Amino acid sequence: MHLECVTLKGVKLANLDTLERVIIMRLGEIFLKGKNRGSFEKILIGNIKAKMADVACKLSFERNRYIISNYSEADVTTITDKLKTVFGLHSFSQGVSVPSDFEVIASVSKDMLPDHCSFRVTANRGDKTFAMNSMEIARALGERLVTQKKGMRVDLHNAEYDLNVDVREEGKTYLFFDRTQGAGGMPVGSAGKGLLLLSGGIDSPVAAYSMAKRGLLLDAIHFHSYPYTSAQAQEKVEKLKKVLENYCGKMPLTLISFTKIQEAIHKHCSESFMITIMRRCMMRIAMQVAKERNCGCLVNGESLGQVASQTLESITVTNAVVGEFPVLRPLIGNDKQEIIEVSKKIGCYEISIEPFEDCCTVFLPAKPVIKPKLSQCLLEEKRIPNLEALLEDAVKSMEVV
Repeated sequence: MHLECVTLKGVKLANLDTLERVIIMRLGEIFLKGKNRGSFEKILIGNIKAKMADVACKLSFERNRYIISNYSEADVTTITDKLKTVFGLHSFSQGVSVPSDFEVIASVSKDMLPDHCSFRVTANRGDKTFAMNSMEIARALGERLVTQKKGMRVDLHNAEYDLNVDVREEGKTYLFFDRTQGAGGMPVGSAGKGLLLLSGGIDSPVAAYSMAKRGLLLDAIHFHSYPYTSAQAQEKVEKLKKVLENYCGKMPLTLISFTKIQEAIHKHCSESFMITIMRRCMMRIAMQVAKERNCGCLVNGESLGQVASQTLESITVTNAVVGEFPVLRPLIGNDKQEIIEVSKKIGCYEISIEPFEDCCTVFLPAKPVIKPKLSQCLLEEKRIPNLEALLEDAVKSMEVV
């Protein structure tokens, strides 16, 4: 690709109009996967392609490196913003591609660095057939630059420019300055699929982000109690879904009308047990939907002791309704401030604090039970006429966004 001008780290390489501008992506944990690595890479490559579907560029996949080329400089910000949300990438850099020839590398490096600056050379020799090893490349290139450019000074600890030389197996060498931290984790879809219980609050979107980072593909389920909850509350959840899809990929959202069940609980159960019974009903419905959508687990945003329904005893009696079906709680050990910080980082916080209530805030008891026993919960549920029919009707009435 011929470029009129290449810009890296604020340095315009006006004389290098034949260089190929590239973005170099590096693997995260996949690097450690051994014989299973190919299947993880296939998923990651598919995720990157999906992210770049609306950007004019070329994607190539080399050993330990993924390369984006043939893109417009006007799209650089768009591309880098997208790459920051791809789980499975450790880091990426904007750079240029040159042939793996030391004289070419030295010539281009000379033009990349301005006069009168401090610098260091960081070399990596992926191609073991290259005549010089990493230390020799760095030493020889540093010596060449000091002697050929004015006022150049090597500083290994606090250099203004860290020139990276990455010699790859394909006869190409990538030259770049900076590394942008990637999202890390594992590629979404590499760990199966789960069903997220998505409320309109702060916690459940962060739980979604945390599990997507571990490779879990997600569907979502949301319970509403119209007319006790408003249309704005549902719109709020759909906005959260849209933000999360930047990280999680497409996330179908199942809407469940919970109104009749809540009314029955409010009418027939002891006030202090209302929240506990409500959550047990939600888990029953969620497990059924999860099985229908081929999800292998449930995911929620519970944090131990945060509220009355998240004590150890409350979690135990809630889990009892799903038996051995896995329920993942990635935030179980996080305090609220830690969760809020992640919520802000991923762009969900301002949406989550919009003042539109979800069904969990409807009919709140003054003093919810903190340490419920399973035997008590079973007695409370027996007071609700036709509970199983209510649960079945809720599942039948579901809508999928």
